[in-house]
Amino acid sequence: MDPISATIGFIVGLIGFIASTVQVLDYIDKRRERQLAVESVETPRPIPQLKPQTAHRVDWGEAVDVLVFYGRAEEITKLTQWVVQERCRIVALLGMGGIGKTSLAIKLVQQIQDQFDYVIWRSLQNAPPIQEILAELIKFLSHQQQIDIPKDSGDCISLLIEYLRSSRCLLILDNAESIFQTGALAYREGYEAYGELLRRIGGTSHQSCLILTSREKPPEIATSAGENLPIRALQLTGLKAVDGEEIFHTQGLLGTNAEQIQLIEFYKGHPLALKIISTTIKELFDGIIADFLAQDTVVFGGIRELLNQQFHRLSELETEVMFWLAINREPVGIAELREDIVALPSQSNLMEALQSLARRSLIEKSNALFTLQPVVMEYLSDRLIAEVSENLISGDITFANRYALIKATAKDYIREAQIILIVKPIAEKLLDRLGTQTKIETQLNKIIAALQLKSPQQPGYIGGNILNFLCYLQTELSNYDFSDITLWQAYLKGKNLQQLKLVNAALSRSVFTDILATIFSVAFSPNGKILATGDANGEIRLWQIDDGQQILICKGHTGFVRSVAFSPDGLILASASVDKTVKLWSITNGKCIQTLQGHSDRIESLAVSPDGKLLVTGSVDKTLRIWSVNDGQCLQVLEGHTHHIWSVAFSPDSQTFASGSFDQTVRLWSVSGGRCLQVFQGHTDGLRSVAFSPDGKMLASGSHDETVRLWSLSDGQCLQVLEGHSDRVLSVAFSPDSQTVASGSYDQTVRLWSVNDGQCYQILQGHSDRVWSVAFSPDGKILASGGYDQTVRLWSVSDGHCLKVFQGYINGVESVAFSPDGKTLASGSFDQKVRFWTISNNECHCRKTFNGHTQRVRSVAFSPNGEILASSSHDRTIRLWSVKNCEFLKVLTEHTHRIGSIAFSPNGEILASGNYDSTIRLWSIRNGKCLQVLHENTNQVWSVAFSPDGQILASAGYDLTIRLWSVNDGKLLKILQGHTGPVGPVTFSPDGRILASGGNDQAVRLWSINDGKCLQVLLGHTNWIWSVAFSPDGQTLASSGDDQTIKLWSVNDGKCIHTLQGHINRVWSVAFHPDGQTLVSGSEDGTIKLWNVNTGECFHSLRVERPYEGMNITGVTGLTQAQKATLKALGAVEK
Repeated sequence: MDPISATIGFIVGLIGFIASTVQVLDYIDKRRERQLAVESVETPRPIPQLKPQTAHRVDWGEAVDVLVFYGRAEEITKLTQWVVQERCRIVALLGMGGIGKTSLAIKLVQQIQDQFDYVIWRSLQNAPPIQEILAELIKFLSHQQQIDIPKDSGDCISLLIEYLRSSRCLLILDNAESIFQTGALAYREGYEAYGELLRRIGGTSHQSCLILTSREKPPEIATSAGENLPIRALQLTGLKAVDGEEIFHTQGLLGTNAEQIQLIEFYKGHPLALKIISTTIKELFDGIIADFLAQDTVVFGGIRELLNQQFHRLSELETEVMFWLAINREPVGIAELREDIVALPSQSNLMEALQSLARRSLIEKSNALFTLQPVVMEYLSDRLIAEVSENLISGDITFANRYALIKATAKDYIREAQIILIVKPIAEKLLDRLGTQTKIETQLNKIIAALQLKSPQQPGYIGGNILNFLCYLQTELSNYDFSDITLWQAYLKGKNLQQLKLVNAALSRSVFTDILATIFSVAFSPNGKILATGDANGEIRLWQIDDGQQILICKGHTGFVRSVAFSPDGLILASASVDKTVKLWSITNGKCIQTLQGHSDRIESLAVSPDGKLLVTGSVDKTLRIWSVNDGQCLQVLEGHTHHIWSVAFSPDSQTFASGSFDQTVRLWSVSGGRCLQVFQGHTDGLRSVAFSPDGKMLASGSHDETVRLWSLSDGQCLQVLEGHSDRVLSVAFSPDSQTVASGSYDQTVRLWSVNDGQCYQILQGHSDRVWSVAFSPDGKILASGGYDQTVRLWSVSDGHCLKVFQGYINGVESVAFSPDGKTLASGSFDQKVRFWTISNNECHCRKTFNGHTQRVRSVAFSPNGEILASSSHDRTIRLWSVKNCEFLKVLTEHTHRIGSIAFSPNGEILASGNYDSTIRLWSIRNGKCLQVLHENTNQVWSVAFSPDGQILASAGYDLTIRLWSVNDGKLLKILQGHTGPVGPVTFSPDGRILASGGNDQAVRLWSINDGKCLQVLLGHTNWIWSVAFSPDGQTLASSGDDQTIKLWSVNDGKCIHTLQGHINRVWSVAFHPDGQTLVSGSEDGTIKLWNVNTGECFHSLRVERPYEGMNITGVTGLTQAQKATLKALGAVEK
C-alpha cells in the first residue's frame, strides 16, 4: 500500500472510530412528557453567614481556551432559553466524541455567566472521586468559609443543594463519560454517588443549574428529561453545511459548493473529522477537494478493525508520542515527552513528529504543551489497555516495555487517575482471562524470571509496571526477587517491602518512602528547582521539585531545625536550630561550611539578605543578631523585644529587616545602624511569622490571635486584618507579584488571601496537623507547605490542587506503660497503632497490634486493676481496650482538639484527659460519659496526673504553670509557678507528697504538694523534657527529652545517678517496671529500650519492623546518595 493511501486509511479509520464507537443508546424512543411526580424534600442545612463579597464569581477550572468556534447559533439560543428563561435544573449536552460539546458549553457559559452569582467549571476527565468535586464546589460557593466538609457524600450533596438554593449558581461538569463504564450504561465502581448528585439536583427545588457534557447518557437524565421538565438533554449532531465550509475556508481548501457539501455530508458534519480530513487534503492533494473525493475511499466499513490496522502505519515515534500523551493525561512539554520515550529520540525528530501530528489535528498544542482530545485519549487508552493485557498474558512484553502504566513521578492526582483508568482495567482483563489473582501473580513471576535470565537490566518499563501492578493487587512482596531488572517509575511509597531483593536493579525515576519528621521550615531555591526542608530530627533535606526525589541530606544540628533559607545565588543554604546555632551548608555536597554561635537560647528564625551579604537571626533569648555571611562574624546584637522572637525577614532592598515576637509586636530595624525604626502594634497575642511583600510596600504578620495583618511600610498603619483561621497562624508568605498572601495555621489549613480586598479565595486542605511553614516558588505557580504531620505538600496556586505529597515515615514511640502486674508493656506510636508486648525473662515480643486511631497515639495508660488500657491520640479521641481479650471496648469523642495526656484515678473509675483546647475532662470508665470539664487553664494542657489518694489532679501545659485541682468539685486549688517555659510532664510520688515536672526550660522541678513550694531544681538536660516518672519506692526519678538521653535522679539529694544513652532521637516517654529494677523508654527513633536501673545499661531494644527491613539494594543504580541513606535508615541493606 502506498504512503498516501495508508495515511488516508488511518485518517478514515480514526474518523470512523469517532463516529461510531461512542454513540449512546437512548433508554426511551421519545422523551417522556410528564411532570416529575414528586419533588424530593430536602431538610435545609445551616450554611455559613457569608461576609459581603464581590457579587459575581467565576472559576473556569480546567476549561480550555476556545480560539476557533464554528456555528451552533441555534443550539446556543435553545440552551440559553432552557438555562436562563426556563431555569432548568440540569441541562445535558450529549453526543459522540469530538462533536463539540465542550466548546459549545464554554461559548454558552461565556454568554450567560452574568445571569448567575457563581459560575464554576470542573472536568471529570480524570475521574475524580465525587467527594473531591463536592468539596471544591462547596468551598467555592461558600467563599472558602465552609471548611468542615461532611465525609458522607449524601450529606455533602445536601449541603451543596442549600447553596444552590441560596444563590443563583451555574455548575458545569465536563467529560462526564469518564465516570461511566464504557458502553455499559452504568457508573464505574465507586462512582455511583454521581448518580445521586444528578437525582437530587434534578429532583429538588432550587434556583441554580447544572450543565453536564457527556458521551454517555446518565440513567438519571434518560428517565427524567423532557421538553417541559426541569431536566433537559440536547443530543448534539454535526455542523451545518455553511459552518463546515468555514472549516474548509480556514484550511485553504479548494472546491465547488457541491463538492464541499458532499464532503461535509460524507463525514456527517463532525467538526473533528472535518478538521482532520481537511489537513489531509491540504497536505496530500494540494487542497483540492475533488482529487480527494476521486479516491472513492470507503469510510464506514469495518471501522474498528480498519483503525487498528491503519494506526500501526504511523511512524514508530508518532505512535509512541500519542500513547505517552494518553498516559500523561494532561498537557506536557517536549522535555518530559522526550524523557518518557525509552529509545531517547533527538530533539529535532521529536519536534517533527509533534508538528506532523498537530497538523493532522491528532494532537492539540497550547503554550508549548501537547495533549489529546478526550475522544482520542480514550481510544489510545483502550488500545494501551488491550495491548498491555495481551503482552502480560502471552509473555511477549515488547509493547509493555515501552510504556509506564503509571508514572511514579507524576502529580499525585494524575497518578491516581492512571491507576483508575489504566491499571484497574488491565487488572480486570487479566482476572477475566486468567481466573484468579494467584494465576496472575504466577504469570507475572514467569515474566520476571524470563527478564532476569534473558534480558537483565534491559532498559524499559516492564519491570516497574509489574512491580506497580503487584502493589495494586496488594500482593505480599516480601522475599520477591527483582534483582538485575530495570524498575523505572516504580511507585513504592508506603509499601512494606521487607526482604525484597533488588540486587543490581536500575531504579531511576522510582519513588520510595522517605523519612520525614515534623517539618518546621520550607524554602525554594532561587531557580525554583529545589525545595529545602528543616525538620524535628535536626536534618535539612533537599528535594527536586519536578520529580519529588530527595537529592541531599545535611546533618549536624542536634535539635529542631526551625528555619532554612537559600543564599540569592542558590549555592549556600542557611539553617537555624534550637541547638542555638546557625549553620551554612554547601548545596553541591551537603557539607557544613560554617557554624555561627552566639545566641544563649533557641534560634527560631533566620533570613538571608537579598544581596547575599548578611544574615539575621531571632531567638528565644529576645535578641536579634546580624551576621556576615562571608566570614560568619556577628556584626550586631539588637535588643528591644520583651519576649521570644519567632520570625525575621529582610526587606527587598536589604536596607531594613522586620522581627515578630511573642510580645505581640512587629519591629522594623535599620540594617546599617541597628536602630528600631518602627513598632507595629495591633495583634492581641504572640507573633509567629513576618514577611515583606516583594514590591517593598507592605509587611504581613501572622499571630496566635488567629489573624494575619497587612501593614503599610510607608506610614506603619494596619491596612487590613485577614480573619478566617480558627486557630493560631504560624506562617505567612507573599507571592512574587505581591498580590497574594499565604498563611499556615494550627487549624491544619493553608489559606490564600487577595491583597487587594483581603478576602480568602482558596483554602488548601490536606494536612492532618498544624502547618508550620509556607513558601511560594519563585514563579509563583507552586506553594509549598510543611507540617507537624510529617508531610510536605506542593500545591498549584492557580487551582488549589495538591500536586505532590512528600510523606515521611517515622514510627516514633510516643508513650510506654507497664501493666500493674508487669507482664505487659503497652506502647503508642506515630503509626497510629497501640501495641501490647509480652514481657518474660527480660525478653519482649509484640503480642497484639490495635488499629483504630487515625493520627499518632500520644498517651497510653493502664487502669489500676490492669484490665483496661486507655489510649489518646491527636485524632481527638480516647479509646479503651480490654487487656485480657485484646479487644476494643469503647471510644470517647467529646474533645475538640488534640489530646495531650490521660491518667486513671487510683480507684479506676475515672479517666482524666488534658486537651490542646485548654480544657481537662473527667470521664466515667463505666459508661464512657464525660462527668466534668475543667476550664480554668489559659492554654494547651499537655499533661495530667492523679495524686495517689485520688483527691487531687495536677495539670500542666503551655502557660508555664502547674495547676492543682480538687477532683471532688473541680475547683482550682493551687497554681505552681517557676518554670520559664511550657511545662510538659507531671507526676506524683508514690506517697503523694511530691510532684515532679519537666519543662522546655530544660529543668526538672520537685514540688511540695503541702505548700506548693519548689523543693529542688534538677539541671542537666540540654533540651526540652518530655517525660518524668517516679520509681515504685519513690527514691528515684527518671526524666527524658529532646537531648536523646534519660537521666536517673536521686529524689533525696537531687543528684544525677545515671545518664542513659543509646537513643538517637528524642525520648518521648519513660516508665518504671513495678519491681523497680527495669526502666522502659520510647523514642522518636522508633525503638523501645529496656534498661537496668542499677547499672544504667540497656539490655534489650525493641523495634517494629521497618518498611524496607532486610531489602537488599546491593549494586542498585539510579538512586542518589540521599535516597540510599534513607532506604538504609528504613531497614534496607547493602552488602
